[in-house]
Parts: sequence; C-alpha cells; structure tokens
Amino acid sequence: MGCLDSKTDSLKDNKRRTWGGKLEFIITCVGYAVGLGSVWRFPYLCYRNGGGAFLIPYCVSLLLVGLPLFFMELCFGQFASLGPITIWKISPLFKGIGYGMMMISLFIALYYNVIIAYILHYLFASMTANLPWSACGNTWNTDACLVAGEGTSTRTNNTNLINRITLLNTTDTTEVIATSPSEEYFYRKVLEMTDGIDNLGGLKWDLSLCLLLAWLIVFLVLIKGIKSLGKAVYFTALFPHVILAILLVRGVLLEGSAEGIKYYLTPDFSRLLDSEVWSDAVVQNFYSLSVSLGGLIAMSSYNKFHNNCFRDALICSLMNCGTSVYAGFVIFSVLGYMAHISGKDVADVASQGPGLAFIVYPEAISQMPLPTLWAILFFSMMLLLGFSAQFSMAETVLSSIMDEYPHILRVSKWRETIMRGVVCGVCFLLGLPMCARGGHYLLDLMDHSVGGFPLLFVSLFECVVLQWVYGWSRFSEDVKIMLGKKPGVYFRITWCCLSPLLMLVSDHW
Repeated sequence: MGCLDSKTDSLKDNKRRTWGGKLEFIITCVGYAVGLGSVWRFPYLCYRNGGGAFLIPYCVSLLLVGLPLFFMELCFGQFASLGPITIWKISPLFKGIGYGMMMISLFIALYYNVIIAYILHYLFASMTANLPWSACGNTWNTDACLVAGEGTSTRTNNTNLINRITLLNTTDTTEVIATSPSEEYFYRKVLEMTDGIDNLGGLKWDLSLCLLLAWLIVFLVLIKGIKSLGKAVYFTALFPHVILAILLVRGVLLEGSAEGIKYYLTPDFSRLLDSEVWSDAVVQNFYSLSVSLGGLIAMSSYNKFHNNCFRDALICSLMNCGTSVYAGFVIFSVLGYMAHISGKDVADVASQGPGLAFIVYPEAISQMPLPTLWAILFFSMMLLLGFSAQFSMAETVLSSIMDEYPHILRVSKWRETIMRGVVCGVCFLLGLPMCARGGHYLLDLMDHSVGGFPLLFVSLFECVVLQWVYGWSRFSEDVKIMLGKKPGVYFRITWCCLSPLLMLVSDHW
C-alpha cells in the first residue's frame, strides 16, 4: 500500500466519490453488519449453545477475531481507496483473494434478494384485515391443517406446529402429522414447493415480481453510488431499531414472554467445553460483522484518508453485538408466548432461518390483538434489515467491477449508471431460478455453500498475506501515516498469530 504512486492516488480520488459525512459511513457499516442474521440466527445459536453462556465465546471471538479483522479491513480499504479486487495490487499473486471476496458477496446478494422477495410478499399479504396464514380452509390448505387449540379444550400436545393425531380405525392405527396454517401458507402458497431440487416446477410469477421490485429498489438506491447509499441508510439502518423497540415492548407484555426470555438467557456452562460452540461463535462473528465479504474494504475506500477508522471499527462492532443480543429478547419474548399458547416447551418452537421468520413468528402474530398492525411492523423491520445489508453487498460488487475498469466505466456518469443497471438486471435473471417452485432448494444450497467455510478461508488468507507477505511492519507504517500512530501490541498479536490460528482451528472443526 505504501508504494502506490501518489499522483495516481490523487487522480483516483478526483474520480472516486466520498461519503457525505463521517456518520454516513458508520451507519452504513452498522446496517451492513446488522442484517437478517441478527434476527433469526444469533438468538437461535445463543439458545442452542448454552443460552447466556454462549455470550462468553461470542465476546471472546469478537475480541480475538471479529474486531481485529474488522479494523484491519477498514485500514486496508481506507489507505488504498480501492475496491476489494484492485486493492490487491500490493501483492498481485494473491489477487484471487479479492475475486473470492467479490464472488462471495455476489452469491450472497443473489439469494439474499430472494429472501427479501419473500418478505415483500408477506408485507403485501399483511395489508388485509384477516391475515391469510391465520386460519385453515383456504385453497392451499390440506386436511392436516390445524389451528392452535382446535380439537382440544385444554392445552395439550395437539398444537399448531408439529402435532400427532391418532386416528383409530377398525383395522389399524394411522398416524397423521398436523401442520399449522402459517407453515402451509409458507410452503404451499408462497413457495408451492416441489418434492425435490430436480423438479423446479416453473416460475412463480408473484415471487418473480417481488424479486424484480427488490432489484429495482437496489438499483434506484445505488444509482449514484456511495452518495445515494449514504442518504438511504439513515432510514434503512436506523428505523429497524425503532420497530425492534416497539416489538420488544409488545413482546414482554405477552403472556409467557418471561419463560421465553428465561430460555434465551439461562446459562449452561457445560456447553463451553464443546468445540462446536466456539466454532459457532467465530463463524457468527464473521456473519454478523460481514468480515471477508469485501464490503468493509469497499465502504472504507470512500473515507477521507485521515479518518479515525479505529473509532469506527469499535463503534460498529459494539453496536452489532448489542443489536444481536437485543434482537434475541424480541424474538424469544414472542417464542415464550408461542410456547404458552401451544402448551409446548420453548425448545420445541425455537427455530432459525426461514422457519423463524416465515412460520413461527407469523403464527404468533396472527394470534395477537391487532395482528395486521404487528405483521406490517415485523415485516417492515425485516425488509429494512435486509435492504440495509443488501445495498452494501451490491455496492461492493459494483465498485469492484468499476475499480477494475475505471478507464471504461468511470468515464461519465451515464456510463456508470448504465453499468449499474445492467449488473442489477443480470443479478435479477440469475436469481429467477430461486423463484421457481423448487427454487427454495437452490436457495438453501447456496446458503449452506457460501456461508461458513468460504468466509473463514478467505479471511485466513487475507490475514496471512497482509501481515506476513506484505508484512506487519509495512502495514503498521501505513496505518501510522493515516492515524498518526502504529497499531498497538493487541493488534500485532491478533493479526499475526491469534486470529489466523483461531480461523484455522474453526475451519478444522
């Protein structure tokens, strides 16, 4: 980084936009980090891996891996003012790391926008007096559909999630697994899922239109690049926290909410001896902080050269951690209510991923007073959380391409705008197969393939190349030029030894 020609940098700075203010960058990074995973992944991992005890490995991995790598990427991008591909001119042999970052961001952006399309579908469906997933008897429901409390006067195991009803005949006993209206609505109405990935079953026009709308919104927000993104994130990154606060107040007032929060926080310290718990904590930090996706490099590359990126890294990391824990209270207060009305344990209704966002939570909302209001609030929050992360991922891909070919794509504003529109259009077409009736299998495959190991793998190489190939001494001198002093012993130990070692161990686990 230190050997880049100053004249070249100056020319680049004239063509490269910068943030409208320091706050825009911080809010964008917070929105980028605090995505849908904070709502449906962290609370479940916390419950599954020892409740309140999981906060110990989570905070330890944040200090030893998350925060150091977050700060390192901010320094890297801010010093060079280049995207995650072009920036690897510091060591051209390892330019593949930049391509790896961009491809991970691209793949995640493709299926992330499909999930946003699901949310848009639910948001539009919520704008009715009677929520369509609140009752059986619709055209998409089966004979196994069962609303909570139906067929029993007391709270038994005949519930709205996984129920077993024994039908006695004169000849044999047949076991039927009952399903909830929200479950059948998601799988049979929204997705119309086929029996396997080998049978895509044709496109669903409603989901396809929602996906088109999602990509159109991304294009319109990013039409002017970082300038328009910086203004949009004031709403998309901050307003979800307002809705979270409203939902928390409502959640804790529900009957049984205390039991859900108790399940969420009750520590099981014996789980700390399980290596998988520590591995989950490291991976969750990568998920939640969006390290190694190239986005932090791209976003920080628009900073002013002497911006205090250490302060930014500390604020963003702490806010991300706090939001994840805070969202857990919101989710598990409602799950406690869900367990109370169904007569089940919280363990039986706790879920992650689509099961929480599109089945369990909607089911609980449908049984609250003023269900339409709470459904609109919940899915508005999910939509804004999704877009706040999606905008940054899309801008990472776009800026990476433009930084590679500035002599072609940065010649005029019109050419840049056309390029952004073409990329968003291509991404829409690539995401269409996941809007087919068997597309959810593809989405699930991409989610499991892209997350986890690729993130750790890319980060491991990034850390090794910057601290051992480019060199700690040169990197720390570059940081001194920007911030006025070299990184302390804490960062030298974590960057050079502890962080790579923990990532290597996590890969092995």
